[in-house]
Amino acid sequence: MKYIIAAFLMLGTICTNAQQEFSLNEESTLTIDGTSTIHDWTVNAEQLQGELIVDGGKPKKIDFAVAVEGIKSERGATMDNKMYNALKKDEHPNVTFSLTEVKGEGVLVGQLSIAGSQNEVEIPVSISDDGGYKITGEYKLALKDYGIEPPTAMFGQIVVGDDVTVKFDLKFAQ
Repeated sequence: MKYIIAAFLMLGTICTNAQQEFSLNEESTLTIDGTSTIHDWTVNAEQLQGELIVDGGKPKKIDFAVAVEGIKSERGATMDNKMYNALKKDEHPNVTFSLTEVKGEGVLVGQLSIAGSQNEVEIPVSISDDGGYKITGEYKLALKDYGIEPPTAMFGQIVVGDDVTVKFDLKFAQ
């Protein structure tokens, strides 16, 4: 009986050691590109957090968050505040993604939450392992799918387009 218990304990230790935990590092980037009736625009997310658990070389868990307040434009506080209002920053301070499964070699399936609305998404990515993990890709989404009214300016003369593209280069290290 002692040997059976010892075997289970060793098996549990081996299984636990197969999982590796990684944290998002500072070199990670995320941008959002969009359009308006006047010009195209890009904003940068400056406050990213994330955790990655890998089992057998494949992502098993990803929890990722972008602080809405950390999304900044080059156009200044007025545009930033319009964006924060559209994203309902006070009620929902983060945009989040939680992995539910990995399809094939490079499609992350998970729950994307923006401005209080949550949708299941499938995001094609490239995943590389160079001592840490790098996940890169882009994902197009419609603001209306998350109940977001596109921001306007100049008394409705400038209107943000409904479609945006999120581009990311996420680097995880142990």
